[in-house]
Amino acid sequence: MKRIKAACLEQTVHFQLKDGISSELARQQIREEYESYKMKMDRHRTQYKIMEEAEQPDGSLIIKIKKQNNTQPVGDYLD
Repeated sequence: MKRIKAACLEQTVHFQLKDGISSELARQQIREEYESYKMKMDRHRTQYKIMEEAEQPDGSLIIKIKKQNNTQPVGDYLD
């Protein structure tokens, strides 16, 4: 029998601009969506670590994140 001792997801997430709105408003909406994403993980008590955050020239945002998979323990992945 095997058991998972620790697990972690590593993702690259691209928060993209919405079409048809001004660039300043689009940038603000991206920041709000990003903050909402983090608050949702906090609300669900998902352990995570943002490894990299890069704003693109068009105003979109790319993050690299390690986060807990379901309720599996994360071990030392987030250290």
